[in-house]
Amino acid sequence: MTASYFAWDLADRGAAPCVRDDDSELTYAEFAERVEGCAEQLHRLGIGRGDVVATFLPNRVELLVTLMAAWRLGAVATPVNPGFTGHEADYQLGDSGARVVIAAGHPLTSGPDRIVLDVADLATSPSTTWQPPTTPGADDDALLIYTSGSTGRPKGVRLSHANLHYMGSAMTRHCALTARDHALLVLPLFHVNAICVSFLAPILAGGQLSITGKFSVSRFFDDVARLRPTYFSAVPTIYAMLVSHPDLSTEQLASLRFAICGAAPISKELLDRVEQTFGIPIVEGYGLTEGTCASACNPIDGVRKLGTVGPALPGQQISIVDPDGRDLPAGETGEVVIGGPNVMQGYLNRPDATATALVDGRLRTGDVGRLDDDGYLTLVDRIKDMIIRGGENLYPKEIENALATHPGVLECAVVGAPDELYGEVPVAFVVPYPDQQVTAAVLGAHLTERLAKVKQPSNIHILDQLPRNPVGKIDKPTLRTLAPVD
Repeated sequence: MTASYFAWDLADRGAAPCVRDDDSELTYAEFAERVEGCAEQLHRLGIGRGDVVATFLPNRVELLVTLMAAWRLGAVATPVNPGFTGHEADYQLGDSGARVVIAAGHPLTSGPDRIVLDVADLATSPSTTWQPPTTPGADDDALLIYTSGSTGRPKGVRLSHANLHYMGSAMTRHCALTARDHALLVLPLFHVNAICVSFLAPILAGGQLSITGKFSVSRFFDDVARLRPTYFSAVPTIYAMLVSHPDLSTEQLASLRFAICGAAPISKELLDRVEQTFGIPIVEGYGLTEGTCASACNPIDGVRKLGTVGPALPGQQISIVDPDGRDLPAGETGEVVIGGPNVMQGYLNRPDATATALVDGRLRTGDVGRLDDDGYLTLVDRIKDMIIRGGENLYPKEIENALATHPGVLECAVVGAPDELYGEVPVAFVVPYPDQQVTAAVLGAHLTERLAKVKQPSNIHILDQLPRNPVGKIDKPTLRTLAPVD
């Protein structure tokens, strides 16, 4: 495994395949040349160390070229969700102080403080006189990844090259990646999971990445059969869609040796169904953007405990603490706290938020969990999602887990709804499998044997799909607006 993920350090891999999309296929040497050309272009626009370069692009090769070109100059990259409106994009661009935006089909305009460059105008090779002015340091900021903003205005998470190199290397080792590995990109590149797990990790190992167009179930199977990747990383919703496809064939999946599930909790039932259907290990992991993507992950070869997100990745420390910040022993439930080289540098221009999140160098996650005697982490819920019904604390995930045991339940989510008598009561939203007919009455009866009366939802709503935020997580704030109790 190489010590660098920088394109200019890997150009000597020559004609080995590096990255492709629907329109381009680049070797390591060609990728490095594209990066140098873009870096020179950005340099001529005045970009230097510490400046911010934004992308407003769907998943495509040029997005990765731009990230790497910014790093070539010691600059910081901030990928913007291409689904954002101009107003939403302007918030991130303004908050980050982006000097240049690389965009396509965009509602953005250049101004005195910001240049908007169309992706079609990106340089593809450097001049013969190009001399890079600097190289990035390990402690330099590399990425500004913005949180989803479900609890307020999005915050820019500052991740250094040291953070990224640790995470890419840790995932390379954890997944035993080699030059023979080939990642299929499913998740969006404005999120750190895709950048670290699907791009940096295989590049560090000498492998390759295929970027495909907008996700669809049928396209996924066609791409796997055609491109023959060895792994991919996805969210529970995608796995639920894949195993529900009527034309699924294991022969199409023969090249895969494992897959990763993250970004949101997956039920034991769905995870088991995916593993049985795909015939490969599906390793569930856990992490936050503030922790550079992953902090725990079940092993591919070793003990995988369904229902847990595995042990801490090497180099990290996961602790469970009480409300006063004191460490709790195995088996006790409390807040999950993370330490290690993956912990962010802080939030951009948010010293108070940074001080709340980082305590004595450890990241307070806001998640509730417990460790077993082997160090495997079980997530109980988000602290902020806890429902207080008549003074009793209820964790939505426990109710969701009980609902997921019904064979007709594809996905579910539970939120709290205001109640005059109890203050709050749980309300459930369920998406059934396409070939299953389920009703609120049937699901209510199913829960009667599995949950105490106080935990049973006051209402169960059957939906065609659950709302999602930009990174694919279930949008519980939106569900709370849909959860009045009859």
